[in-house]
Amino acid sequence: MLFGKYHIVIFKEGSSGSRNVRMRGWFGVFVVLVVAAVAACNVWLWREWLQNRHLRSELAESSRLLEEQRRQLSGISGRIDEISDDLERVRNFDAKLRIMMNMEKDAPETGGPASSSFARAYVPMHRQELAVRKIQEFLSSLQESARLEEVLQQDLLRALREHKDTLASLPTIWPAQGFISSAFGSRSSPFGGGRVQFHKGIDISARSGTPIVATAEGTVQLAGRDGAYGNSVEVNHGSGIVTKYAHMQRFLVERGQWVRRGQVIGYVGMTGRATGPHLHYEVRLNGVPVNPMRYILD
Repeated sequence: MLFGKYHIVIFKEGSSGSRNVRMRGWFGVFVVLVVAAVAACNVWLWREWLQNRHLRSELAESSRLLEEQRRQLSGISGRIDEISDDLERVRNFDAKLRIMMNMEKDAPETGGPASSSFARAYVPMHRQELAVRKIQEFLSSLQESARLEEVLQQDLLRALREHKDTLASLPTIWPAQGFISSAFGSRSSPFGGGRVQFHKGIDISARSGTPIVATAEGTVQLAGRDGAYGNSVEVNHGSGIVTKYAHMQRFLVERGQWVRRGQVIGYVGMTGRATGPHLHYEVRLNGVPVNPMRYILD
């Protein structure tokens, strides 16, 4: 009976006419099924659209968080590089002070992070959790190095307090503003000929008239002309340490005078055997020239 023939009469409101529709039962069932299928598809598509929009939103948020993490890791790695450089400067400063105080053998070897750039080593990583783990390892190593350095610094501070007078007599500052044009050690002769000679100090090129200061307190033992060195000053700082300042335009001190660290004792010139205005600066320990950079702290 469901699939029999049906006669449908349709009346229009306000009109005396009518319309007759004849159809078989199976066609009505088909129409109902199509409508139900379309409705079900619409519901499914709507749910899929909502889920897709939610996933896109989550993906965008995840991308934003990952980008933020990358920026944070980059900033952390840069900061760690700065801390590592600061720690290395502290170590170098500590080592220089210990050499000056004859304590270099007392300082134990310290471990710690490698000197290579953390940013170069760890930032180009695809997995964020690996980068975080490397950062944690690096920070642990850095913390251990800092604790060791703190112990060494306390040891050094005690020694400095015990040798306060000695430290005041060490030539730890630059004698003049300028740049090093010739370092300590072997060099080719600046006067040509290809001859190799041993340079007993450092040459600091500067304008004529640039002030020259005593690098530590002491007594002037020479102030005058000194052959190829030209106008020169020598200061005896005690403990076998003597500094020499040569090729001066003129000097402001005299033999036997006591000078303070940082006191102006003359001006840069090119007297004696010189190819241009500069200061030849020497440090002698028990009469033997040593590298002045061993003492300069800054």
